[in-house]
Amino acid sequence: MAVVLPNAVLTVYVLAHPWERDANGVPVPPNPNVKPAARGTWPGSVLEQPDGTWTVRLDPRAWPVEPGDTITDETGRSWTLSSARKHAVPGCSDADYVQAAATLNPPEVP
Repeated sequence: MAVVLPNAVLTVYVLAHPWERDANGVPVPPNPNVKPAARGTWPGSVLEQPDGTWTVRLDPRAWPVEPGDTITDETGRSWTLSSARKHAVPGCSDADYVQAAATLNPPEVP
């Protein structure tokens, strides 16, 4: 088993899920100019991948998180999650974590 050590202190901002729907049943995302309340600040990991995406490891207390939620670190960078999954290790809750893929806001331009 590989261990990914924390390299950041991450704050999680979770949108209301599921999104409200319009008269046609289409999900309507919340106003992007209104930041939701912070859920918590915990040690975590953010690593840039060769393709420009980011992998994120969050404390399991951040769960549940969904695509569209954001995280920030202590330097002010922020990411929007594109996927998230909780990993639970049977019999060893100290090893539980949330794995996510994210995009840096705004994306870096080469």
